[in-house]
Amino acid sequence: MNTFTDSFTINGITLTAQPICRQDEVLTPDALEFVAKLHRATAERRQELLQARRIRRADIAAGQDPRFLRETEDIRNDPSWRVAPPAPGLEDRRVEITGPVDKKMTINALNSGAKVWLADMEDSSTPTWRNVIKGQLNLTDALERRIDFTSPEGKEYKLRPAGELPTIVVRPRGWHLPEKHMIIDGAPVAGGIVDFGLYFFHNARRLLAQGKGPYFYLPKIENHLEARLWNDIFILAQDLLGIPQGTIRATVLIETITAAFEMEEILYELRDHASGLNAGRWDYIFSLIKNFRTRGPRFVLPDRAQVTMTQPFMRAYTEQLVRACHKRGAMAIGGMAAAVPNRKDEAANTNAFEKVRADKTREANDGFDGSWVAHPDLVPVCREVFDAALGERPNQLDRTREDVIPDDRALINVAATEGTITEQGIRNNIEVGIRYIESWLRGNGAVAIHNLMEDAATAEISRSQIWQWMFASAITDRGEIITHQWIEELLDEEFARLERFDGDRFEDSRDIFEEVTLSQDFPSFLTLPAYARYLTEAREKATKEELAAA
Repeated sequence: MNTFTDSFTINGITLTAQPICRQDEVLTPDALEFVAKLHRATAERRQELLQARRIRRADIAAGQDPRFLRETEDIRNDPSWRVAPPAPGLEDRRVEITGPVDKKMTINALNSGAKVWLADMEDSSTPTWRNVIKGQLNLTDALERRIDFTSPEGKEYKLRPAGELPTIVVRPRGWHLPEKHMIIDGAPVAGGIVDFGLYFFHNARRLLAQGKGPYFYLPKIENHLEARLWNDIFILAQDLLGIPQGTIRATVLIETITAAFEMEEILYELRDHASGLNAGRWDYIFSLIKNFRTRGPRFVLPDRAQVTMTQPFMRAYTEQLVRACHKRGAMAIGGMAAAVPNRKDEAANTNAFEKVRADKTREANDGFDGSWVAHPDLVPVCREVFDAALGERPNQLDRTREDVIPDDRALINVAATEGTITEQGIRNNIEVGIRYIESWLRGNGAVAIHNLMEDAATAEISRSQIWQWMFASAITDRGEIITHQWIEELLDEEFARLERFDGDRFEDSRDIFEEVTLSQDFPSFLTLPAYARYLTEAREKATKEELAAA
């Protein structure tokens, strides 16, 4: 057994983490060789694309607004091309449940009655080495129907019959996140390649034998060139395993402000492997704040709770997404219903269900083919809404939304957003940010706070809003100027209110929250310093390049 300081090398890959039970089933020599080939073929381009992100963000900060690209106008204007037809198991996506790939969530999601399970290795999963490996094991165990277990309280968890289970769509980590426990040629492998490569290598043939296929959600993509890199990885992966090209299908989350200007181009790059786009609303809001955070009052948003999907810039984004998808034969998948039912509070429950029903009704009426929920109790609510809209049809691909006019100005018309900044909104951001990071540090990346399911994206909104409000000297609804000093005072008060417990990580959480919220520099993702400092076996500082890798 290795110690924390030991490492060992297989097929040119050095593994530096303390081994996890059963990891040899995942990290076989052939699987590691496969991951190494994907890494070596793409590592240089990945770094170039991360550098391009930094340049583009600097251009936006300097006043250069994103626009539809002139150089890709021919792709947008060519009516002839389409993405691949829906793959087996992805023809009907009216309800998708999302959640991390721990054992309990895997069984609950697969038994939820949803059409699709987004098996999340990204924003709702803390990337500890244990979670990375256990997630792979749980997915394979689920496909092999050997994942049943009994909880310490005596509750049994067993899978429903195979015909009743949803299609699995795996979300690997984004391009910015390294896997520092897997080193090739002196550099860490991209977390996304580890997640994709291991799942694909072990399960692609198994999935095909079951009549489905290896399907993925691609997060945090910023432009069509990043989609092209994923497409090249898909081609290489299928070739290496001798699997027909086009077997892989990918749904891209449009959750960065820059990607919203290149939706058709992203579909075009992935067209033989594309199955749709998703309106990743929380990361989208975070991305907008991050990119425009120093651009003055015109780009300052009100309290997070007031940035609803009916605000003009969010309406423009979702309607243009449906139009782009259906024009090209791709599915349009709606955003997350983050409400967590509270079975002990009937009034709160009723209110939550009504909000979810209204949200899903808007999406169904806009032409979305399905939508996300975070909790099994919300599956029937979402399904009922889409059943009413779809009838006997599996989707709404025939609704081309030609009434929607592509408008790149509308996508960043933040000034039309209605709402106010309140002291309670600031306090809520502080509380959510600190409580989420604390849970993340303990290995849990999906956290229910005030009856809402919070993940990394909502924590990112919380801290980036505070940073922007301070930078802009924004004013609350009561005329209070938001200053660094005032935020520090509120942080002290909110921290003192937190309910502490043995083994909590609130002190570490506060350190991270202050670093990503109160410092002059703006780390591009709060998970980068948190990962480098607390989750790698060799505790370290994240490099400046990593912190800026947005």
